Amino acid sequence: MTGYGKTPPAANWPNGAKIAVQIVLNYEEGGENNVLHGDAASEAFLSEITGAQAWPGMRHWNMESIYDYGARAGFWRIHRMLKDLPVTVYGVATALARSPEQVAAMKSAGWEIASHGLKWVEHRDMTAEDERAQIREAIRLHTEVTGSPPRGWYTGRCSMNTNDLAAEEGDFDYIADSYADDLPYWMKAGGKDQLVVPYTMDCNDMRFAIQAGFASGDDFEAMLRDAFDTLYAEGEAGAPRMMSIGLHCRLIGRPSRAAALKRAIEYFRAHDGVWFATRLEIARHWAAEHPPVDRPRPSQMDRESFVAEFGGVFEHSPWIAEGAHALELGPAHDSATGVHSALARIFRSASEEQRLGVLTAHPDLAGKLAAAKRLTAESTAEQASVGLDSLTDEERATFTELNDAYQARFGFPFIIAVRDNTKASIMDAFRRRIEHDRATEFAEACRQVERIAELRLREKLPA
Repeated sequence: MTGYGKTPPAANWPNGAKIAVQIVLNYEEGGENNVLHGDAASEAFLSEITGAQAWPGMRHWNMESIYDYGARAGFWRIHRMLKDLPVTVYGVATALARSPEQVAAMKSAGWEIASHGLKWVEHRDMTAEDERAQIREAIRLHTEVTGSPPRGWYTGRCSMNTNDLAAEEGDFDYIADSYADDLPYWMKAGGKDQLVVPYTMDCNDMRFAIQAGFASGDDFEAMLRDAFDTLYAEGEAGAPRMMSIGLHCRLIGRPSRAAALKRAIEYFRAHDGVWFATRLEIARHWAAEHPPVDRPRPSQMDRESFVAEFGGVFEHSPWIAEGAHALELGPAHDSATGVHSALARIFRSASEEQRLGVLTAHPDLAGKLAAAKRLTAESTAEQASVGLDSLTDEERATFTELNDAYQARFGFPFIIAVRDNTKASIMDAFRRRIEHDRATEFAEACRQVERIAELRLREKLPA
């Protein structure tokens, strides 16, 4: 739930391209559920039959002929249209094995053939070991049929185990079972750094086959053009992204829809700075430009390590880090902002007495502890950053006077995030805030404590 945030990395697409356009052709025909394939029922997914239901133990002639159309006619219409463009085929291994002419045409066009699993079936109810066996067999059969192992993987009808299993078994350049971003990203899967090149459900002709989907080719074309225009404009503004397009032979291959795809492709090609690429090309570019980087993972630290690392962020108050570690921490907390959010929650939820204890744990500015060199390393560096360690005698006397008056009025030391200030602005804030009532100043001091913690965390952790 965190991703790249407001500052995604520069894609640096080849030749300064403003957008990478990636076209996927799903080749599933011959790999779908069918009792002839040893399945328990007929296929019921992504066809012209609205609300289709699986027929247990029976063949479904209408469904079979719709899938048959994708192999017999739809594929060849799309091949004629796109054969001069880089395309990634998501090939179901058993479908590829039943389609030698189509595989030869894919290879002749130079298309990437990634794996779409062994069969076009649901994996959610499989045991991990059954799914692992299917992935292994898919890779074996794919290699046998195409002549080389797949470098990319997309199951589609996946399980919660799919990404880990694919990463463990395939040594893939990328996996694509994700819809989480407009750019590739790294994730931990199968015990290693695995590149993900996310796919799409919106710019996907599968929406012709669902109730909340496209009614005509114009709908699909409008969706593609709007997506392209948005991403192209972002690229012109200096933040290039990737546009994924998902196609199916039996859906977009129908003449009533193919014309819309043709118009959209022509629209894309009329623009400068468009990089048409396979997913493998995008993956290899991304891995070269943005290799995985190991960084601290606070959400994965044990309690002792977490407290040792962050127990001093709120001055002399390790109980705040102890409470934060007990929260539901995840990857979104593996940054300065994330850890600060967790720590601040504990501080804000504490009693007034506990928060007062945090305030009184802070030293006076340029006070006796500083003179005796008894500040924490963090406080020492902070006070030195604005020259509070090298005051004139007159300045030191003024600070001492203000510290004493402030303590007498409020019962806690004057606290300010010195790194946000100068010596002069600190002095001005001192004189202004000493006139507050206690409730107002207590709230302000708490805000300053949180800000100091935020600045300390920025030095410890990446953005």
